Amino acid sequence: MGELITIEKIESKIFQIRGRRVMLDEDLAMLYGVPTKQLIRQVQRNIKRFPDDFMFLLTRQEVMNLRCQIGTSSWGGRRYLPHAFTEEGVAMLSSVLNSERAIVVNIHIMRVFVRLRRTGLTYVGLKRKISEMEKKYDSQFRVVFETLKKLLAPAPVKPKPQIGFKPDSD
Repeated sequence: MGELITIEKIESKIFQIRGRRVMLDEDLAMLYGVPTKQLIRQVQRNIKRFPDDFMFLLTRQEVMNLRCQIGTSSWGGRRYLPHAFTEEGVAMLSSVLNSERAIVVNIHIMRVFVRLRRTGLTYVGLKRKISEMEKKYDSQFRVVFETLKKLLAPAPVKPKPQIGFKPDSD
């Protein structure tokens, strides 16, 4: 295995789509050291192993949203919509791609998914503790609790303004 696969590198390839954490076929192929075409071919040959909750095809709108999110160019690119693999789908890939590298990469990816899940549980637990403390103590700490709630609330997603020339509508 030539280059080092870091946790940060894998985490940067995990996206939240349709309420699930997923990895794209192109990123997985890069990590496994195979062409995307080969990865998809192996998946298609074993399609019964990949139900909808393991893998799904992105819509055009989802691809556009991802491009905005990760800043990729729309120039050039691929002919087909990308496949998104859930944690279970990534685990199933190790049985489809039979190589030493696939085994090692899968172990790293599974560890990252578990780490992300634990982080999410910690966040929920922290929120619950703050709520319990708020009930227990009187209004003297209300400002503190309101500030903590604001800090724990997810940041609102602002739509990005369209860049470019806008012709006058006459």
